[in-house]
Amino acid sequence: MNTYQDILLGEIEQSVLTISLNRPEFHNALCNNLLKELAQALDAASSNADIKCVVISGSEKVFAAGADIKEMAKLDAIGVLQDTRPQYWDTLRKFKKPIIAAVNGYALGGGCELACHADIIIAGSNAKFGQPEINLGIMPGAGGTQRLIRTVGKSLAMKMVLAGEVIDAETALQSGLIAEITQPEATLERATKLAQQIAGKSAIAIQLAKQALLESFETPLETGLSLERKAFTILAASEDRQEGIQAFMEKRKAVFKDV
Repeated sequence: MNTYQDILLGEIEQSVLTISLNRPEFHNALCNNLLKELAQALDAASSNADIKCVVISGSEKVFAAGADIKEMAKLDAIGVLQDTRPQYWDTLRKFKKPIIAAVNGYALGGGCELACHADIIIAGSNAKFGQPEINLGIMPGAGGTQRLIRTVGKSLAMKMVLAGEVIDAETALQSGLIAEITQPEATLERATKLAQQIAGKSAIAIQLAKQALLESFETPLETGLSLERKAFTILAASEDRQEGIQAFMEKRKAVFKDV
C-alpha cells in the first residue's frame, strides 16, 4: 500500500522496485516533499535485500518539469543555505544499487538533474532534456553544471546551461546522455526489463562494478584502475564468482545467491 503523497511505489517484481513521480497537476515539479519521499523510498530500498534495482519514472507526457518554482521563490539566501534539498539529492548520489530513469516528455531543470543521478537513462522519442534555470536568473543547483558536462561534453553543456536550450532525445543519445530511445508507451516497460536483467546478476558484482564506473568521473586513471583491481580481487572471494564460472563451464544459467 502506497503511504506517500508525491510518489507511487510499484510492487517489487523480479527484484525491481518502480518509483513513479506523482504530481501530475504540477507536471511532477520537484517540491521538497517529493524529494524527501524519494529519499525515504531509496533509504528503505537500500536495506531491502529483495530489491536489487530501482526504476524511477514520470508519466508518458512528462518526467519532471523542474523544481517547484513557487516553493523556491519563498526562500531568501539564508533559506537556500538551510534548505534540506541537498541532503535528499545526496541520498540519490550515495545509493549503491543501480537506478534506471524512464524518461518521457520533459526532463527540465531539477528533472534533468534527477535523470542524471540515474545510472542509466531510457528515453522515449518525445523526451526533452534541458537546464533552463538561466531564464529565471539562476543556475542549476543540484549537480546540473557538474554531471552534465562530464556526460555530454563542454560545448553542449555550456549551450544547455548558458543559453537554456533544450535538446531532444536523438541529440541526447548522440551525446551520451541517454542509453537508448524507445516509443513513449514502451519506455517504462523497456526500463523495467533492463532493470530485471541487471537484477538477475550477482548483487555484489553489480554494486562493485557501479562503484568502479562512477569513480572514473572523479579520479585519475591510475587511481581508478587501482580501485577496479581491488574490487575485482574482492569478488574472487565470493560464492557468486565460483557459481558464475562453474555455470559457464557447464553451459547452464548461473544461479547467484548474492554472497
